[in-house]
Amino acid sequence: MDKVRKFTESQLKNKVDLKVGDTVKVHQKIKEGTKERVQVFEGLVIAKKHGNGINGTFTVRKVSSGVGVEKIFPIHSPVIDKLEIMKSGRVRRAKIYYIRDATGRRGRLKEVKRKLKNEEEIKEAPKKEISEDAKAEQKTNEVVEKTKEDVVKEESKEEKKEEK
Repeated sequence: MDKVRKFTESQLKNKVDLKVGDTVKVHQKIKEGTKERVQVFEGLVIAKKHGNGINGTFTVRKVSSGVGVEKIFPIHSPVIDKLEIMKSGRVRRAKIYYIRDATGRRGRLKEVKRKLKNEEEIKEAPKKEISEDAKAEQKTNEVVEKTKEDVVKEESKEEKKEEK
């Protein structure tokens, strides 16, 4: 049993922070003959089934040329190249199949601000260190700005003296 568990854990991707109501872009690898390309499927996550384990799936729905298209993707599939969460919608159900029949305002979800893990990683990324040349250039720019300010102050003092 340990071998099976180790194999399934090795096949899992990093934890996916995906929820029903999210608008996502799924970058899917497609093989055509000898060539391989990436196709993007953008839509609304209407269902998530079987948890986050190796068997977990999510259903994405989009409307293309007036026709509703749904695709079911395994969460940890090697065919999925990248999964981008564009925005999150506020939902009160685990499965939002009612979106299939909803039109107009009823078919829209309110957007919710949600911190995504990749946003936190971006914010926590270390800032690039500035080279010595760039530091020296910054200092000279500061000195030039200060001298310009001093010149303007002196000119204004001279104008005030002339007015008196």
